[in-house]
Amino acid sequence: MGAKTIVQNFYKSDVLLEPEKVNALLHPDVILEWHSSKGFLKLHKDQIVELSHELGKAYLRSKSRISHIVSDGNTVSVRYSHFVKTIENPREEMLLAHFMVIWEVKDDKLYRGYQMSQL
Repeated sequence: MGAKTIVQNFYKSDVLLEPEKVNALLHPDVILEWHSSKGFLKLHKDQIVELSHELGKAYLRSKSRISHIVSDGNTVSVRYSHFVKTIENPREEMLLAHFMVIWEVKDDKLYRGYQMSQL
């Protein structure tokens, strides 16, 4: 499976709400460096899986609308907007944030991520 397909699988609808699927796509030594509007986070595999678990408790549906995806070998850049539906209001889709991320893929898993987000 190519690097671009692996990254696309990570951002398919609802995957980010399912810790088992997220875990399966991550390299054991994955690191995500995330610059958000709230500051800098450096997340390892267990923290990314825990974030997925928390998202799954808070939201009913998740959808990443990818506007740009570019790949070069094992590096993939993705620009997307992340939308969710809450348990309280499942009919309304809510924008969480806009993201730009560069992923390095190693051994057919997400290995290094460099992400920026804006609410």
